[in-house]
Amino acid sequence: MIIVRFFEASLSGEFMGHLRANVVLLGGTFVACAIAYPLAVLGLAQAVLPLSANGSLVDRDGRVVGSVLIAQNFTSAKYFHGRPSACDYNAAASGGSNLAASNPKLRERVTEQLTKQYTGQSNVPCDLVTASGSGLDPHISLAGALPQADRVATARGRPRSVIEELLRRSATTPPDGVPIVNVLLVNLALDDS
Repeated sequence: MIIVRFFEASLSGEFMGHLRANVVLLGGTFVACAIAYPLAVLGLAQAVLPLSANGSLVDRDGRVVGSVLIAQNFTSAKYFHGRPSACDYNAAASGGSNLAASNPKLRERVTEQLTKQYTGQSNVPCDLVTASGSGLDPHISLAGALPQADRVATARGRPRSVIEELLRRSATTPPDGVPIVNVLLVNLALDDS
């Protein structure tokens, strides 16, 4: 019975009218959702927030040196070091370690970090020895940067007071009230000074 009605509708042209209407509706929806909307959002982002829309890349002399939003692994003594990364600073593999504070592996990693980089220092801030949730946090606390000032000052042959002043000028204070420093930006400021 349904098949007979289908053919009757198709013979009368009613089916073809419905089919055309559905194809037009589907095509219009595709154009609006898959082409027009993404292009409008892209255009708006480029107009209003071009730095953020393009990944907050930092360009030096025509060469991209990093992103303000993604941590990098600085190992030289003349640079401030960021937080450790559970994903080895790979933005494509972002993620934390998921190790609980009671996990022996986390304790081993923290102990290794303390003995390798902060021997003899007391009260090392936790952001210097623990990874962030994404493993790519580009910031450290100002309290985490200050213990590194001696090493950076010695490696650059500059007074610690100059390095500390640069840190304090580079620090920003987010709503939680804890001053932070973007490691890439402060290291670039060191190179420029």
